[in-house]
Amino acid sequence: MLDKNILQKAFSTMATAKAMSELYEENFKIVSKYVHATSRGHEAIQIAVAMQLLPQDYAFPYYRDDAMLLGIGMQPYDLMLQLMAKKEDPFSGGRTYYCHPSLKDADKPKIPHQSSATGMQAIPATGAAMGFWYKEKTNISEDIKEKPLVVCSLGDASVTEGEIAEALQMAALKQLPILYLVQDNGWDISANAAETRAQNAFEYAKGFHGIEAISIDGANFTESYEALEKVIATIRTERRPFLVHAKVPLLNHHTSGVRMEWYRDDLEEAKSCDPFPVLKKQLSDVGFSENEIKELEKEAISKVKVDFEKAQKAEDPKPEDLFTHDFAPTLITEEVGERNPQREEKVVMVDCALFAVEEIMRKHPESLLYGQDVGGRLGGVFREAATLAQKFGDERVFNTPIQEAFIVGSTVGMSAVGLKPIVEVQFADYIWPGLNQLFTEVSRSCYLSNGKWPVSMILRVPIGAYGSGGPYHSSSVESVLTNIKGIKIAYPSNGADLKGLLKAAYYDPNPVVILEHKGLYWSKVKGTDAARVNEPSEDYMLPFGKANIAQEIWEQETKETISIVTYGMGVHWALNASADFKNQVEIIDLRTLYPLDEEAVLKSVRKTKKCLVVTEEPTNNSFARSLAGLIQEKCFKNLDAPVMVIGSENMPAIPLNSTLEFTMIPNVDKVKVKIEELLNY
Repeated sequence: MLDKNILQKAFSTMATAKAMSELYEENFKIVSKYVHATSRGHEAIQIAVAMQLLPQDYAFPYYRDDAMLLGIGMQPYDLMLQLMAKKEDPFSGGRTYYCHPSLKDADKPKIPHQSSATGMQAIPATGAAMGFWYKEKTNISEDIKEKPLVVCSLGDASVTEGEIAEALQMAALKQLPILYLVQDNGWDISANAAETRAQNAFEYAKGFHGIEAISIDGANFTESYEALEKVIATIRTERRPFLVHAKVPLLNHHTSGVRMEWYRDDLEEAKSCDPFPVLKKQLSDVGFSENEIKELEKEAISKVKVDFEKAQKAEDPKPEDLFTHDFAPTLITEEVGERNPQREEKVVMVDCALFAVEEIMRKHPESLLYGQDVGGRLGGVFREAATLAQKFGDERVFNTPIQEAFIVGSTVGMSAVGLKPIVEVQFADYIWPGLNQLFTEVSRSCYLSNGKWPVSMILRVPIGAYGSGGPYHSSSVESVLTNIKGIKIAYPSNGADLKGLLKAAYYDPNPVVILEHKGLYWSKVKGTDAARVNEPSEDYMLPFGKANIAQEIWEQETKETISIVTYGMGVHWALNASADFKNQVEIIDLRTLYPLDEEAVLKSVRKTKKCLVVTEEPTNNSFARSLAGLIQEKCFKNLDAPVMVIGSENMPAIPLNSTLEFTMIPNVDKVKVKIEELLNY
């Protein structure tokens, strides 16, 4: 039998969660303005795990875990502020739903931001556990008596998500200190387990060698607490993953907007498994009188009512509160270091990147590099990580499985535990499985946690068409990425910019995507020698949002002039195509697509009076068309011609055949024709 104090605390917490759920139902018209779900029926397992977590632990609750939040010490008032989207909501400042916590209190487990996309939290959570693994392997972890662990809470229905498999695979492969707590109430929303699952989470976990799984009655507090006590102690000492499958009833609505009476046919059966009377009986068995139990329940109800009335009167966010914490501030705002030192010979772009990463890793033990094929045997398919594994070890530079979602999303957890991951997606065409994590988890973390959890990461992406790469190794994806708010995007055209932007990205606390054109890596494409540079100094950094005037002209009185606004390979097409138009073409190399140096672009266009935007992407619905629209809007009174755009043909993919590839994408001659057309307009 458990200690009386443990049972008393658990009962008070459960009574509070139950009182909150009942109060929400009584005041449905007030609280249903915003969607919410409660833990009613799930309380026992949630409280059992919460009571055993320590401040150094990391928790990733899911949207039904309000009892877990109470169990770690949050007050009903705290949760109600989020329920009603109030300004002082401690998690998000009124930005996200009830029970979508993010917490960085010193005396409580840490809760990084996570979305409510069911199951998506498994990858960031596993990333945090991998962060602990890395720190322990490399002896940079804190020396504390009780080693930290990660709890990832999931509903059983979410375990069918493919990204759960990626998380479990890595946890098993690396033997990570993580507990996957799966609460199985038998339902998705209106679909039940028989319709949607071939097996439950306990059965599923057996397929992952290295993950130990148990199945328990999650509605029995004592059974749950004792089982979790053993599991948590094992994870703390043996540093390996567990999955606990807890069977629980759902005693409230799926959410406030999806009422259980509309579709449930098992309500009476569910009520018979209510954890509240079970815990009440356990309290009685250890000597609590009926009056003492009633008094505990009465105190909980009273506390909930007082907090609810107080929360209703709390201040709402002001309009200006919308505009904070989209990014964390960066200290890198000016170009520093030597860009063009005297060297014996120039180096190619890929080597500038390699040297930058090596310098970062030599200086910062919290930095690490992972992705597909970046390890010691190959060092990246473009040799962009050559020799790094040999220099820094297999714990710092390592291969991952083919798991783009994990590569991208794990950076959330890695960053949360104090690391700076540099990760790679092998080709831009492979980024699509990672977009879910990039959009829902990485990009929104700073904003939706109200600034508490910016994701400090670098995602390197080889991009563009080169050498008959065909339809799966040649795509341009910047238009999709620039539509994801909350990330910074670089697209350098030469080695100096790539090194400077990589260094700035490392010291930037925000997520950065660096698009690196494959055709510029080695300057093997005719006309791209300008991508080779004297390697900048080690301290060279180039701030984001500062365009470069790659070719400057004076304002002409007798000649027609144009500005070419471009980036990446487009810079080289523009430089070569403009050779026959002396003093007529100014070229603006954006260098970063977000933030965009709008001032430099508009200043140039207002001087030349005409503008051509050059991109490698197909132009329909593209970033380039959007940029052209911005220029047209801001410079309308200065223009002598419409802003024009040239890019690839608007076909679904880049063909493998070299003739078809050449026909598809822009080149120097095509850009030259467009320059002539615009000059003669």
